Amino acid sequence: MTTSRRGLMAAAATATIGTGIGGLPFRSARAQAANTIKIGAIVDLSGMYRDVTGQTSVAAVRQAVADFGNRGFNVEVLGADQQNKPDVGVNVARQWFDREGVDCLVDVSTSSVALAVNDLVREKNKVHMNASAATSDLTGKNCTPNTVHWTYDTYMLANSVGGATVRAGGDAWFFITADYAFGHALERDTAQFVRNAGGRVLGSVRTPFPGTADFSSFLVQAQASGAKVVGLANAGTDTTNCVKQAAEFGLNRRGIKLASLLLFITEVHSLGLRTANGLIVTESFYWDLNDRTRAFTERFRRMIGPNPGIASTHAGAYASALHYLKAVADMGVPAAKASGADAVARMKAMPCDDDAFGPGSIRADGRKLHPAYLFEVKRPEESRGAWDYYKLLQTTPAEQAFRPLADGGCAFVRS
Repeated sequence: MTTSRRGLMAAAATATIGTGIGGLPFRSARAQAANTIKIGAIVDLSGMYRDVTGQTSVAAVRQAVADFGNRGFNVEVLGADQQNKPDVGVNVARQWFDREGVDCLVDVSTSSVALAVNDLVREKNKVHMNASAATSDLTGKNCTPNTVHWTYDTYMLANSVGGATVRAGGDAWFFITADYAFGHALERDTAQFVRNAGGRVLGSVRTPFPGTADFSSFLVQAQASGAKVVGLANAGTDTTNCVKQAAEFGLNRRGIKLASLLLFITEVHSLGLRTANGLIVTESFYWDLNDRTRAFTERFRRMIGPNPGIASTHAGAYASALHYLKAVADMGVPAAKASGADAVARMKAMPCDDDAFGPGSIRADGRKLHPAYLFEVKRPEESRGAWDYYKLLQTTPAEQAFRPLADGGCAFVRS
């Protein structure tokens, strides 16, 4: 498999800081390479997840480099398109590791791509800081000592949305599920929370991924099932198309509630508040949550401009890259480059703290722990302006938001 024609964005997305230890210039290219950390962001540049990863995620890593500052070593940032195809993602990562000397992968969007790349990262003993894939298997049956799963996962989303909806009376569910690893995991985890809360799952349908635009037949099946809640186990344009078409069919007028299990603020922006208001969404980052999130957003928007929305995935790319760089500074560049597993172990030993997520920690299985926030999308008249879309309903503390360590089945944690 050859690399995408859109190719590697190394030239366009490279940021280098630092001049050398003590501010002295490097004496040779070899010395400079030995004192350079390379971070590669594998993202979706042109598909359904381009708005929640894409060039904004690459820019978020560059923002982390800028905020990290000059700590006596160089940092280079590369970006590439994975086209939502596991073989393309693995091919990009392999070329980066073998030819470019990349030390750490960040973002790695789409669960199927992340799971495929995960094995290669362990084989090459590099670092995988995942910010946008959702499958909880990254810290479960597919966990490795080389991976940190940062922003959210299917367990957290299911925990926050599924159980709360059943307790509010939505006790009969039907799932419309994207037919790949992410969708399967999200349906599985949410269905378990629905059942645990006393609800029932009446059925589900798998939709082709990628390439589905017309969800009408699937929505008709969901309506015919007698479900009170239609769970959308998908993301990106799949979700927005489902929400738009459900509104056209008048599902809400028939008393059927839509539960969008993974919805980003960029999708809310695309839908508009007249269509999206009342939707319930779980996030681990919101730009207007507190003074620190607003400060991060102000800095980042100076880099990317005022219009692009900052999704939790972008914040995750920023925060995970920043924490990795802090670990490199703590252990030294040679040790960090020599062993990705050792670099991840150092990150786990260090407390996390950044303006996007605040204080947190990384668990033994690689799960980054921070609070989860349940939001409701505002009505148009409630919004104060651009991107003022959420009102906070409840907060799940970090220690309760994610799957318990003992339940994940991470093999190296048990050993």
